[in-house]
Amino acid sequence: MSGRLYGVGLGPGDPELVTVKAARLLVAAEVVAYHAARHGNSVAMSIARGYLSGSQVEEPLLYPVTVETTDHPGGYRGALEEFYDEAAARLATHLDADRDVVVLCEGDPFFYGSFMHLHKRLAPRYPVEVVPGVTSVAGAAAELGYPLVEGEEILTVLPGTLSPDTLARRLADTDSAAILKLGRTFTGVRDALAAAGRLDEAWYVERATTDRQRIAPLSEVDPSTVPYFAVALLPSRVHAQTKAALPAAETLTRAARGEVVVVGLGPAGREWLTPQAQAALAAAQDLVGYGPYLDRIPPNPRQLRHASDNQVEAERAEFALELARRGRRVAVVSSGDPGVFAMAAAVLEVACEDRWKDVPVRVLPGLTAAGAVASRVGAPLGHDFCVLSLSDRLKPWEVIEARLAAVAAADLVLAIYNPASKTRTWQLDRAREILLEHRHADTPVVVGRDVGGAAEQITVTTLGDLPGIAVDMRCLVIVGSTMTRVVTRGDGLLTVFTPRHYRNG
Repeated sequence: MSGRLYGVGLGPGDPELVTVKAARLLVAAEVVAYHAARHGNSVAMSIARGYLSGSQVEEPLLYPVTVETTDHPGGYRGALEEFYDEAAARLATHLDADRDVVVLCEGDPFFYGSFMHLHKRLAPRYPVEVVPGVTSVAGAAAELGYPLVEGEEILTVLPGTLSPDTLARRLADTDSAAILKLGRTFTGVRDALAAAGRLDEAWYVERATTDRQRIAPLSEVDPSTVPYFAVALLPSRVHAQTKAALPAAETLTRAARGEVVVVGLGPAGREWLTPQAQAALAAAQDLVGYGPYLDRIPPNPRQLRHASDNQVEAERAEFALELARRGRRVAVVSSGDPGVFAMAAAVLEVACEDRWKDVPVRVLPGLTAAGAVASRVGAPLGHDFCVLSLSDRLKPWEVIEARLAAVAAADLVLAIYNPASKTRTWQLDRAREILLEHRHADTPVVVGRDVGGAAEQITVTTLGDLPGIAVDMRCLVIVGSTMTRVVTRGDGLLTVFTPRHYRNG
């Protein structure tokens, strides 16, 4: 028995271009191998990281050379052959131990990919499966927004490492072309395009589909700025003759398509989540929020999670905005409704600074904790009501007291958020004293804890008996008005509601 070797194509850079099959294999992989330069950076791993469980054995395969100069006695080719022999031997150890091995491949494994060198060495001895991926050529053409070939045109794919004379001859004899492996070869490629009389047709696409993408007429590109992961394209001539011309170069540079969506999760599980919020969470590349709230979202291997403490809202907002500015789609999660004592205001406070003014921000509502608690007993919020937080972390207690007195005097039902915590133990008692200056001790009070969760508890009491009820940060307290009623119905359960009609006088 032995393990199975998989060569898995990951596409040109955008993690959303990973195929369903590739994603499934990434999640289930026992051993994940990837090629990387000597500094350890790997394009393939950067694409795959969000799909991995984190429990796999990782085998980085570090190239000994990245240029054609080396002291190896066999020269550049000898150094690479020795490297592939050693890499194959390392993977064979896992395969012999009956462990499946997934080799990560940017683009397609059999399209100018390093995996083919491992395939030559290992396929005769082990079962191998190759999972194709979107090529850099396909990704570049899609981002350019122009077909490569139409009708009976011929597409020629060329490595930029060919001599300029050979390139020029091939380019002059084809309809459309894609030239890969640019970087240090770029000047020769440009000269070949010019010699073939096709420089004015050529387009340059760098790091296609990623947030670092750049598109420009090839003739305008500075050779010193060209990385290895760039493609030169000669698009379809037929299409150019029958359709509108390509857009201006400045409109082709891929604008960051990132945004921040502040999502209300509701008070508990998925059944409290709106379809709109579910769609936003599914579309996000990054999830940002307080750790326990992130834990309520089912894991998705293509998403990155960024958990933080519940008292760093501004820092969390800035982090999310920076991700979005780099082109990421970010969901900032809040319990309940994000616009009610939650992350929407925190994000917008930061987003309104000049440096973030161009980052799109949307807010998606969620079921509030007040609405959830009220629903468990009936309709205590059925008439005018006020929502107030007893937390004095961001506002003076004197302001809270003044507002409590005003609410009580106005005979509004009051929904109290953040009623108590480990360090705030006296505020609720003081709030009760202020309310009793205007309300009777028998005023109905509802205390809801962990509504929708496993530890849900609903208590119906009175303002006079409130000190006997345990209250903490997981609770929400609703204090009725003089009109709020508590009724025991035929099933024996208490119903609390505030009538829609208000008495005169």
